[in-house]
Amino acid sequence: MAFTVIAGLVLAQASAAVPEVGFEELSEGRNQAAIVEIELNSELDADDPARLINLGIAHAREGRAEQAREMFRAALRSDTPLRLETATGDWVDSRTLARQALAMLDRGEFATPARVAAR
Repeated sequence: MAFTVIAGLVLAQASAAVPEVGFEELSEGRNQAAIVEIELNSELDADDPARLINLGIAHAREGRAEQAREMFRAALRSDTPLRLETATGDWVDSRTLARQALAMLDRGEFATPARVAAR
């Protein structure tokens, strides 16, 4: 099964406002803008899995595989794993998404036009 979307990530905290993690920018293919938005967002902890996964996606799309790999691995090690909602409406553990992103990176799938984004 091809995993074409790691998109629409939303923190599973119904009562809290969801911080911006570059969803719109990644959805539109504006990877550099996503990196800037995510890195400038002071509401996000450095080890926030959605932040790390989306930064990894943006770096992977820009051809920076080692930076992407570091982000995905950090999401795997995060002390705060979360259930994240994909654009397809599925709720998935952040560590599962990070493992899938690493596998996609290893297969070179970020070099293709597959849609991968988070919000």
